[in-house]
Amino acid sequence: MTDIERRREAVALAQTGGEAPKVVARGYGELAERIIAEGRRHGVYVHDAPELVALLMQVDLDQQIPPRLYLAVAELLLWLRDMELNAAPREHSRP
Repeated sequence: MTDIERRREAVALAQTGGEAPKVVARGYGELAERIIAEGRRHGVYVHDAPELVALLMQVDLDQQIPPRLYLAVAELLLWLRDMELNAAPREHSRP
């Protein structure tokens, strides 16, 4: 299957407080591209994990992710933290 034949999917998660992340946007095709573009426009890191996206596409909008996905999403959040730490401006020591 070529990239053109493959159907693009995107899911956006948000987390507030101590609750599990919620699915706040999801879509296929052009809508998926718009979700990704909007995230990037706001400085959100985009992770390409087709297997995880396929599972998250099954979660209704405004619903928390199910416990069976906690580990996978926790690994994603660790990746995000590492990306943010690596992108943070570094202070240079002065002589």
